[in-house]
Amino acid sequence: MAIDRSLLSGSNGMLLLKLLEEKDLYGYEMIEMLRERSMNVFELKAGTLYPILHKLEEQRCVETYEKEVAGKVRKYYRITKEGKKQLKTKTEEWNEYSKAVSQVLGGAFCG
Repeated sequence: MAIDRSLLSGSNGMLLLKLLEEKDLYGYEMIEMLRERSMNVFELKAGTLYPILHKLEEQRCVETYEKEVAGKVRKYYRITKEGKKQLKTKTEEWNEYSKAVSQVLGGAFCG
């Protein structure tokens, strides 16, 4: 089933922060990891990914560094202390929101 992308757009930053909480990643790794873990629901394009990462960088939620791997210099992203705080807040908001949606749609309350 195709999912309306407008439902997903607000959660992309939170999902990227979650991936970065586990380990530092470069852009293509994030795209692939998100796609795999979501069973192809989240298929970000580079044109979508990098504006989100730049916004997170402006908010001091991520920082970058360069690293040479197999002869290629890659730009890696890592989560900051501020990013971890924002991830916690956004995860709590998402959990509350998803419970409310489930209740309205007639799903069982998981509390």
